[in-house]
Amino acid sequence: MEYNLADLFESVVDVVGDREALVYVDHPGTGAERRLTYAELDTAANRIAHHLIDSGLKPGEHLGLHLYNGVEYLQTVLACLKARLVPVNVNYRYVEEELIYLYRDADLAALVFDAEFTERVAAALPRTDKLRHLVRVGTVPEGAPALDAVPFTDAEASGSPDRGFGPRSADDLFIIYTGGTTGMPKGVMWRQEDLFFAGLFGGDPAGEPVKRPEELAEKVAAGGAGLTFFPTPPLMHGTSTLTSFVAFNYGQRVALHRKYAPEEVLRTIEKEKVSSVSLVGDAMLRPLIDALHGPLKGTDLSSLFSVSSSGAIMSDTVRAQFQELAPHVLLLNNFGSSESGSNGKATDDSGPEKGFRLEVNERTRVVDPVTHEQVPVGEPGRLAQRGHVPLGYYNDEKKTAETFFQRDGERWVLLGDMATVDEAGIVTVLGRGSQCINTGGEKVYPEEVEQALKSHPDVYDALVAGVPDPKWGNHVAAVVQLRPGAGSLTLDDIQAHCRTHVAGYKIPRQLVLTDEIQRSPSGKADYRWAKAVAAEADGLG
Repeated sequence: MEYNLADLFESVVDVVGDREALVYVDHPGTGAERRLTYAELDTAANRIAHHLIDSGLKPGEHLGLHLYNGVEYLQTVLACLKARLVPVNVNYRYVEEELIYLYRDADLAALVFDAEFTERVAAALPRTDKLRHLVRVGTVPEGAPALDAVPFTDAEASGSPDRGFGPRSADDLFIIYTGGTTGMPKGVMWRQEDLFFAGLFGGDPAGEPVKRPEELAEKVAAGGAGLTFFPTPPLMHGTSTLTSFVAFNYGQRVALHRKYAPEEVLRTIEKEKVSSVSLVGDAMLRPLIDALHGPLKGTDLSSLFSVSSSGAIMSDTVRAQFQELAPHVLLLNNFGSSESGSNGKATDDSGPEKGFRLEVNERTRVVDPVTHEQVPVGEPGRLAQRGHVPLGYYNDEKKTAETFFQRDGERWVLLGDMATVDEAGIVTVLGRGSQCINTGGEKVYPEEVEQALKSHPDVYDALVAGVPDPKWGNHVAAVVQLRPGAGSLTLDDIQAHCRTHVAGYKIPRQLVLTDEIQRSPSGKADYRWAKAVAAEADGLG
């Protein structure tokens, strides 16, 4: 047995087959749900895996998952792993041209898609020469184009429920497509063994990684049930899929919703006795707070142990608001990426005054982006991680050469985040280098200013971008969504507030009020949008 994700999952199934693995709650208000034990989920995945093999797909070929959250998503990922196909996540918000790019760049041979995306799939299909097998989840909408797609239920019925698969390898690939807000998406190629240790904590986030593959099932058999993990962002983003596999590696339960709806999330936490919720920053935590102050006031959160965020920061202000409602819940700002897996978590004193400070793992360093040498204390550099890192970007040798390097016999990945490190080894993340604003020769990282803005009582959400300026080269612009019922907010108000949190050159010189901040479905910042909105308001659009 190797560190192969399908082998590891099957080893867990064999010791806790009767334990509930997955509950899917369809919302809002329908009451429809599906529950599968580990044995049932394993059988369901076997059926899809055999259908794909019987349809002529070969080991190493790529299958796209163009789906909302649901049983079918995780079932298909597991099926791919069992059949040695490579799962590829597809952003369901993409329109025709973006889908054509991704389908082609990823060399998709097969696609499993939700029926409501039929029109987009049909538009992209003629320009994707390798995509030959389609499986459709759900009923085709009236008037949608005809496609030669196998209904998911038929695919499931046709496949054998038994395993009967050939040997697998730790070298089998898992591809996570990332990006798209600052450029076209890139496919991060992970060996499954590397992903197991870097993204899935080696089978134990709270303790020591397993030292041999068989140890995972032994630990699961020795432990008990009782934990429910609830990844609320879309599974199409790597964090939620990996969170689900962390739960499976524990032999615990995963709860899913099709889409994020704050009130339904709270109802599920109460009903299913959820232990751990994962989300993405203030954009997903704030609506929970609003619901707890409003229609869901009094919701029983006693089962909830932790709320963790990846991909965006839960600000100090919003954390404090949630902590008032649920003081027993541990709030974790985790830090990682599709290229590194987990790097660490925020310190207790992380916030607007000191910045986003991290306790990083032993594989993470701050290095010079050119020489790859570790930078001196206090000097800015790029975050990097060694050891269990990806092989590179699929179909992009140039970007791979820029991002991945070898040093002292180990593979390293150079991340996009600028940072410094102090004498105690605590890393302060400055922000994405690609989003850094150069104003009058000074560097401003949007995340730091956004933290200051969000601490204003009238600010609901905010993004910061650089706008061309004849005097300063660029000036700092704040795009702000006010809280419901908030009064007027002026640039002078914002500047006076920020002056107590950040240096003068970081203070916004422009304020744009908007009805809603645009973010990805997972809550990640859309800086292209923020920059365009600010430039247009400044007369440059």
